[in-house]
Amino acid sequence: MSKQILLIEDDPDLAELISDYLTMNYYDVHHAGLGQEGLDLLDAKEREIDLVVLDLMLPDMDGMQVCQKIRGNKNNMTNKVPIIMLTAKGDTTDRVLGLEMGADDYIAKPFEPRELLARIRAVIRRHEQPNQADSQSDSLTFGRLSVFPDSHEVTIDDEPVRLTTHQFQLLHYFATHSGKVLNREQLWQAMPNDDSSDNIDRAIDVHISRLRALIEDNPRQPKRIITVRGVGYQFATDQV
Repeated sequence: MSKQILLIEDDPDLAELISDYLTMNYYDVHHAGLGQEGLDLLDAKEREIDLVVLDLMLPDMDGMQVCQKIRGNKNNMTNKVPIIMLTAKGDTTDRVLGLEMGADDYIAKPFEPRELLARIRAVIRRHEQPNQADSQSDSLTFGRLSVFPDSHEVTIDDEPVRLTTHQFQLLHYFATHSGKVLNREQLWQAMPNDDSSDNIDRAIDVHISRLRALIEDNPRQPKRIITVRGVGYQFATDQV
């Protein structure tokens, strides 16, 4: 059965180009030109959509708002659907904000359709990995925090913590290098979907600030991800 893609894009020419290319590659594409139209279509096809391709700049609401609404919908399964964000903006801040809002990947315009296709395949593949979170032998555990590499899940006190793909990549890298002081360049390289940037330090600091807000008991006094001034960050081996 073909994968179902919801494309939320207001540029009719670009939407046609993307739709035709994905259809050629055996995807079924549902197109919406407005943010609210896309949300309504996603709700109507609750269990059918496999991935959302979402433009950042839309006439009625921006892509950040659409992404927030999708991730904030706890009443059905749509809040878990993978999201790839499209944007004409290429600076690091916009990219990081999109990812931290819950997008799984981010691609800047202009782009080759085959690059978008490759990203769609990669994101869907990650989301289809079998859930092995119930096998404690597969986890990296630090006190009350557990990281499950195979299922890309994280728990604190056995309660799930929802992370974006980039947040999980960063936390997993920390967990597999616990006790070591890591500089920002090393952490940046741990997130392979990110493009090169002139402001790596700022991007990493934003990622870590958001990650701390999700996994620290008190983000203002972090006990898991420790700042090592002048060098980088260290993930504590001994945690409570």
